[in-house]
Amino acid sequence: MKKFGLRHHCAFGAIAGALACMPAAALAQDVATTSTDDADLVDNADVEDGNVIIVTAQGRQQVLSDVPVAVSAVSAETLERSGVADIRDLNQVAPSLLVSSTGNEANGSARIRGIGTVGDNPGLESSVAVFVDGVYRSRSGNVLSELGPLDRVEILRGPQGTLGGRNSSAGLINIYTAPPEFTFSGYGAFTYGNYDAIKVEAGINAPLSDTIAARIDGVYFERDGFYNDVVNDVRVNDRDRYLVRAQALFEPRDGVTFRLVGDYSKKDEACCAATFVQPEFAPLARVAPDLSPFTRPNGGPALTSPANPIIGVLLGLGQDPRALTQSTFDRDIYVTPGRSYEGETEDWGISGELNWEFGNVTLTSITGYREYSNFQGSDTDYTQADLIYRAPGPNAGAREFKTFTQELRLNGTVFNDRLDWLVGAYYANEKLETRDNLRFGDDYGTFANCRIAIAINPALVNPAADNCLGANVAALDGTLTGTPAFGPATPLILAGINNLAQVRDLGSTGDVYNQTSENFAVFTHNIFHITDRLDLTLGLRYTNETKDFDAAFSNDNVICPQNRALLSGLLATPLAGLAGGLISLSCQGNSTSELDGVTLSDTRDEDELTGTAILSYKPTDDLLVYGSYSKGYKAGGFNLDRSALAVPVAFNVDTLDPAALQFDAETVDAYEIGLKYAARKWGFSLAAFRQEFSNFQLNTFNGSVFLVQNVNGCDNDLGGGDRDGDAATGACATDNVAPGVIAQGVEFETSLSPIRDLTMTMGITYSDTSYEDNLVGTDDGAPLDPALRLLPGDNLSNAPEVTATASLSWTPPIGNSGLSGLFFINARTTGDYNTGSDLLYGKEQDSYTLVNGRIGITGPDRAWGVEVWANNLFDVDYTQVAFNTPFVAPQQTYSAFLAEPRTYGITVRAGF
Repeated sequence: MKKFGLRHHCAFGAIAGALACMPAAALAQDVATTSTDDADLVDNADVEDGNVIIVTAQGRQQVLSDVPVAVSAVSAETLERSGVADIRDLNQVAPSLLVSSTGNEANGSARIRGIGTVGDNPGLESSVAVFVDGVYRSRSGNVLSELGPLDRVEILRGPQGTLGGRNSSAGLINIYTAPPEFTFSGYGAFTYGNYDAIKVEAGINAPLSDTIAARIDGVYFERDGFYNDVVNDVRVNDRDRYLVRAQALFEPRDGVTFRLVGDYSKKDEACCAATFVQPEFAPLARVAPDLSPFTRPNGGPALTSPANPIIGVLLGLGQDPRALTQSTFDRDIYVTPGRSYEGETEDWGISGELNWEFGNVTLTSITGYREYSNFQGSDTDYTQADLIYRAPGPNAGAREFKTFTQELRLNGTVFNDRLDWLVGAYYANEKLETRDNLRFGDDYGTFANCRIAIAINPALVNPAADNCLGANVAALDGTLTGTPAFGPATPLILAGINNLAQVRDLGSTGDVYNQTSENFAVFTHNIFHITDRLDLTLGLRYTNETKDFDAAFSNDNVICPQNRALLSGLLATPLAGLAGGLISLSCQGNSTSELDGVTLSDTRDEDELTGTAILSYKPTDDLLVYGSYSKGYKAGGFNLDRSALAVPVAFNVDTLDPAALQFDAETVDAYEIGLKYAARKWGFSLAAFRQEFSNFQLNTFNGSVFLVQNVNGCDNDLGGGDRDGDAATGACATDNVAPGVIAQGVEFETSLSPIRDLTMTMGITYSDTSYEDNLVGTDDGAPLDPALRLLPGDNLSNAPEVTATASLSWTPPIGNSGLSGLFFINARTTGDYNTGSDLLYGKEQDSYTLVNGRIGITGPDRAWGVEVWANNLFDVDYTQVAFNTPFVAPQQTYSAFLAEPRTYGITVRAGF
């Protein structure tokens, strides 16, 4: 979508209005120094009496306004006032960032400048890497839990392919937790909110000696779910989680520090429900006459209207009609009786960071070990018909990560400080295991046959019969007409239909995928001070990645091989489409007992050179201008999904090739120019960028299976071959393959602190993140998958062209009592975007504005405080992701994972 109209201007007006409603008296206070704690999303080092914003975006401590990189730093106070609990909440304070989650709490996806990776398949790494205290978190979804007290968050925009840690093609989120200090202190906070939310936070910090300090923090949070499961009388999308983090800081002598951090967190929650998409969310989500999901019908009934024949099937199988008539944003859900979304997540780790100064050289060592595990049951079709499910338990869509990382850096200066050099090495060993127990439900066979019947003649549909035909079979077998509908093959077709009806409670009994990844890299990053005002930064990184993969399958779907044997002989006849449909529905996702006991293994090895070059100049002490080039990289890997082994009609267990599961590394060439201005009261940053992605890794759900596809462009016109339903058209000569995704735009961020205790910020991002006009699927020019034929020339999913944020923080003293007030408000406006990675029209999200606010009073020396707060203050309805309703979507029905409604409450704090 490339829309920019009245809705955007109205949205910006909402932000402006939010700021305009601030008391005019606030502007009459005396001017005072801006503290670091008041800094927010500002490339601004407001300095007076030594107060500066320090970041480590380039591997060494630097003043933020002197860093020639697009980076946003968010302070501890701003994070607290914005209600940031996990990385999804960072959306409210960073306009270029968008974090969402889908059908599992582990499936979080972070995007920067519109670029990210859908998190449903753990075989794909995140385009936006997340680090906590310098330690890599294996996937961005691993940080969808309580973060506890924080020191700051740094968000680096654009590819990060030089310095330590994991490569990332879109950006980094560096989260720094509050460290131990050599003063005795403690705090506690209690929050009560709507949905019976209770949150308890507490911590204590103590110096154990002159050289050792320690702290321990804990958070417990419980809350009722946002969805009401009417059928099973439970709440879904609830909160029941806690975090404990203990730290020790050792400073045995000047120039030597060692910080040890250990943490454990657990979630025991039901997640993640969805509702049917209705026209008020997607006005174009209508049934086209030809039932083609790739058209944009001007009229026709709503997707959930009985005029859509698949809706009648759902109703016939017991779907409560209220689920099909209520608003998209009504949070009553109607799922299969007995099905549950219960799940569990555990995350723990230990890390140590050593910083040792040897004269003019500093050694930094960061060692980390982490384990993460998650499983989540689900009624996976999100309907009351029992089509497909995961029973809760340790094999329910489970994933486990065991990750060891080691980073070493040496940094120093030579030639009278003209060269600030840095060299380093990085090693990571990641062991990933995923397990799945996805099974067809008791209604699947009948429902699948109804899809076949609709394709033959909708008048034949009878969901009350196991084979969805019942007495209507007489119209096919020749009883009524004397002529069998399918000629001599009629008995085979009818036998296949009756077989398909027997696919009930069959499927995986425990598929297991294992992947071991070893990554090592060496890198250097050097800043040459050519003059006192002109710098040249050069960085280079060599990365080697090896991934070993194996899989073992267990499956009891015996109907699949029966129908394959029965109908394969028809695949070379005019009945190939019908026979292929019966085989595909019997073996959907390659769920077949032919795989029972089968094991596969494979390995891939790759290496890549990445790096950066930056020229920066300070014409004055307050102004920095720069231009840069950088090359980024994200490793290839394996699609951890058996459906990618082959299409069901071509499946042959004797010729399975695990190479079919591989996808290639994603690379990006990025160009940026920018400037930063930093004065005592005001600062801003401006950056213009262009990023060209080759082998872009796309993960999308087509209504039946997840597709993992590399996406590239072609310099030649493909004549529409990439936009049709033929998988054989749209090839490109290898020499003409080009980048397939381009992200380009402008970012502006500013902060103003005109008077004491008042800080205002604003950020605007314009990003045209889109696919090229002519697309192919691989870098050797193979055609794009037909399921992606809406992609050419359109914006990426979850990539709004315009996003803006703004905030106002006012903490005035109240008389001479030592008390102070708090008034904080922030807003985020997001333009139109499509939430589905296949860009189907029923997934388009209109622009919206979210406002968070907090009002409170604080006692002398911050010894106590009382705050009233609200997130999503105006209760705006919007979705995180809309998707093809599993198995229903080929008949044009969509579902949506809704974002959180308005939450509000009161927080009481105390500290010493």
